[in-house]
Amino acid sequence: MHILIIEDDLDLGFALQQSLKAEGISSEWLRRLADAPRVAADLAYDCALLDISLPDGSGLELLARWRRAGVTLPVIMITARSALDDRLAGLDGGADDFIIKPFATAELVSRLRAVLRRYAQQASGMWNIGDLQIEPRGYKVRLGGVALELSPREFHLMLELAREPGVVVLKGVLAQRLEPLGEALDFSALEVHVSNLRRKIGAQRIRTVRGVGYMLAV
Repeated sequence: MHILIIEDDLDLGFALQQSLKAEGISSEWLRRLADAPRVAADLAYDCALLDISLPDGSGLELLARWRRAGVTLPVIMITARSALDDRLAGLDGGADDFIIKPFATAELVSRLRAVLRRYAQQASGMWNIGDLQIEPRGYKVRLGGVALELSPREFHLMLELAREPGVVVLKGVLAQRLEPLGEALDFSALEVHVSNLRRKIGAQRIRTVRGVGYMLAV
């Protein structure tokens, strides 16, 4: 899981990154609205943690801009404000969840998983797509009840495709999500991982949209 954090507080931003890293979640941390990506193609993240009060404006303004542009990235608002009106403004403005500072890392991680589960249209921590079963928290994949041995990259590729089965995931987005802490994965390397995964789950399950990306068949 690769998360975008937009939070101006130095202590909180650093603590968030360290806490998420301990849970196996990578992140990119920005401190100003002006630094935030503006279009969907630039949002190679699984979710955004967005503070309401930022030095150069309101996180609600950025959220509204994203939603007007058709950006469907899940967003959890983080704020010290506890007033009902603030929570309603965030949720009605397109946020997927709202968490009040201070909060426990365990609660934040649980909310992240819940939001991503809803986006993947799954009712529990075990994702079922046909005869494929994926357990994101346990890093397990089963095909017809039989456990598959996947490399870490193959597992994360499987997870990214499974978030929106039947929807094409852009090559650039996959490449960035599989190498979130550095330069995006080279496309030739991405194709190798796709090929390896196809051999393990069946070539017909991953469709190529030439020049665009890949889709998990449903």
